[in-house]
Amino acid sequence: MVNLLLAVIYVAFISLGLPDALLGAAWPTMSQDLGAPVSWAGGISMTIAAGTIVSALLSDRMTLRFGAGRVTAASVGLTAAALFGFSVAPNYWTLIALAVPYGLGAGGVDAALNNYVAIHYESKHMSWLHCMWGVGASVGPYIMGFALSGGQGWSWGYRYIAILQVVLTLVLVLSLPLWKGRGNSAPFAGEPASEGGADRKPLGVLGVLAIRGAREILIMFFCYCAIETTAGLWASSYMVMHDGVDRTTAASLASLFYLGITAGRAASGFMTMKFDDPTMIRLGQGVLAAGVLLVLLPLPGYGATVAGLLLIGLGCAPIYPCIIHSTPAYFGEGNSQAIVGVQMASAYVGSMAMPPVFGLIAQYVSISLFPVYLIVFLVLMVVMHEALRAKRG
Repeated sequence: MVNLLLAVIYVAFISLGLPDALLGAAWPTMSQDLGAPVSWAGGISMTIAAGTIVSALLSDRMTLRFGAGRVTAASVGLTAAALFGFSVAPNYWTLIALAVPYGLGAGGVDAALNNYVAIHYESKHMSWLHCMWGVGASVGPYIMGFALSGGQGWSWGYRYIAILQVVLTLVLVLSLPLWKGRGNSAPFAGEPASEGGADRKPLGVLGVLAIRGAREILIMFFCYCAIETTAGLWASSYMVMHDGVDRTTAASLASLFYLGITAGRAASGFMTMKFDDPTMIRLGQGVLAAGVLLVLLPLPGYGATVAGLLLIGLGCAPIYPCIIHSTPAYFGEGNSQAIVGVQMASAYVGSMAMPPVFGLIAQYVSISLFPVYLIVFLVLMVVMHEALRAKRG
């Protein structure tokens, strides 16, 4: 039964990744059909991010009251409804309105499942869980491409994903009995009320910030997501503007970054059988540093940049899942849901704010500062990790 529940959780994370790249894949067509400027895609993505931040901050309260299983099922159902709404939206402003429940649902799934797996499963499963997200994020654009190439339009691309989400919602509802005794009626059944049982009160953001070491782990999350999203968004532009690579080639080569993350997380699952979470985080930071230095070196051609991007992806792979998995060990199972929720919010803020900041630097200073920008966040992340280890290790 435990393995069956784990399979359901894996499928849920594939589903979480499915819609993440849809907007980017469909927007060139959507913007024309809806009469919206190309730049307005940012409004939709920022609204989704704001929704995820809100639901992540509320995750401790919601999970305490309803349990991880119910929160996950309801969140996926909310996402499914929002995606179906996208498929019939008549104008841009309807998409903005629907982006709110979409973000709320996505953030609820993310925070609830990440903490649940951190509590109940080994580190290898956390790495493979996030590998499943990468699978979903890779498959989503292909589904949209199938709809567009078949003349069905972008609306059917969203509709296909919505149908898959509805099916998953039904699976999650049917799986609720599997969660009993593992966090459904109470988030962490069997714990003392003072530690993590149903009598524990939600900590809230201020309560989380008051915990020794919490600020360090939150800054780590912020820095990691700043690195990942900045690299993902600007790698192609860097190769075009700095290395002189043609746009088509650069777009293809930039995908190596995501390939590195997905393959790296698959491999990290096996490595966690030998190394603990702090060691995996340090290994990731070391590989990430090597990748950034390769991009920074003034070598001829663009081979070093391509190799560097692949290494950056491989380095990123273990950091995110291992930070989450280490949270209950550092702060206790009773505090972990609240801390993971605020971690997710911190991650979304980093993802939402830091790539546009680099865009301003690239426009008004120089895009050659791309690797320097990544190094700044990497150094801060390393410092925060060592400070966390000193306080809670």
